[in-house]
Amino acid sequence: MLEIRLHGRGGQGAVTSAELLALAAISEGKYGQAFPSFGPERRGAPVVAFCRIDEKQIKIRSNIDRPDIVLVLDPSILRIVNVTAGLKDDGILVTNTRHKADEILRELNLNCKLAVVNANRIAREELGLPITNTTMLGALLKARAIFNPDAMIEPLRHRFGRIAEKNVKAFKRALEETELAL
Repeated sequence: MLEIRLHGRGGQGAVTSAELLALAAISEGKYGQAFPSFGPERRGAPVVAFCRIDEKQIKIRSNIDRPDIVLVLDPSILRIVNVTAGLKDDGILVTNTRHKADEILRELNLNCKLAVVNANRIAREELGLPITNTTMLGALLKARAIFNPDAMIEPLRHRFGRIAEKNVKAFKRALEETELAL
C-alpha cells in the first residue's frame, strides 16, 4: 500500500489533491482512499490530508504516520512543521519551493529523496493565482510513477469545469519542471 501525507494551508487544496489522487488511482483500476485531518482551522492555517492507494481493498481508516511520500503545497510549512516526521527510510519528500533541491537538502538537513518544483510560479502563470494543488500533483507523479499521469486529466476536468484546462496545463508543466534529487 502506498501512503501519502499532504501538508498545506487551508484554502490551498490539500484535501482536493488527496481526493483527485484517489479518483485517478481508481480510474486506473486501483483502490484509493482520501481524507483530511483538521479541526476548526481557518483559511491559511496548516492542514494535513491523507491518501492511500493500493492494488487491493483498503480497510484501514487511520491517519498516516509512516508515509511513503510527503507532499508539501506551501513552502512556509517546511519551517513550521516537521513534514518528514515518520517518513519511511526510502520515502520521498515532494515540495513547492523556488530553491534547488540541493539547497533544500542542506538547509533543512534532510536525508531523504527529494523532488522540488516552483509550484507558486507555475500556478500564477497558468491559473493567475498561487493555488498549487494541481501543480503539486504533477510534481508528485514525476517523483513517483504511481499511475499513468494521463489518469489525472479526467478527474481534473471533472473537478474544475471551465477552468480545468488551466489546471491541466499547470499539472503538465510540473511534470516537466520538477527537479529530482533521488
